[in-house]
Order: sequence, then structure tokens, then C-alpha cells
Amino acid sequence: MSADQSAGQLEHSTSEFTIHINNATFKVPAASMTGTQIRSLPSPPIGPDFDLWEDVPGGSDVLIGDGQQVELKNGMHFFTAPATINPGVA
Repeated sequence: MSADQSAGQLEHSTSEFTIHINNATFKVPAASMTGTQIRSLPSPPIGPDFDLWEDVPGGSDVLIGDGQQVELKNGMHFFTAPATINPGVA
């Protein structure tokens, strides 16, 4: 394998990331995305009535704001939860 082929494979392997949102898998071509961009990946997109969270294993989960830039890593997990929870309301 030539150095050019190795560089091309390395470039490809770092240019696509696999992330998970609510147990669905998405391949994204960017190293970072905003909360709004991540919300638009599922179909239909995640609406404003749900918050987007990064699942942090062994730590505190992180609320992702719409304009927040997220540095992506392969295998990252995100989940949604209702933006407003009204206990006792049926």
C-alpha cells in the first residue's frame, strides 16, 4: 500500500462518524455539529418540545443547546426527553 493510499484511508476514517440518537444509528460526515444539526438527523426531526442530551457514561449527561457546537466522536450516544415535565398531569 502506498503512502497516498494510507493517507486516503486515514482521511476517510476520520471524516465520517457514527453516532446514536434514541437507539437509531446515523453516519455523519462532520467532526462537529450544532445541536440544531444533530436534531435534524432523525426523520421527522426532533421538535422543540424535546430536549437533546448527550449520554455520558459514568458521568452527568449534558443538555445540548440548539446553537451549541458538539465535537463528535465515533459511538457517541444522544437521547431526547420531554422539555417540560408536569408531574401529576395526565
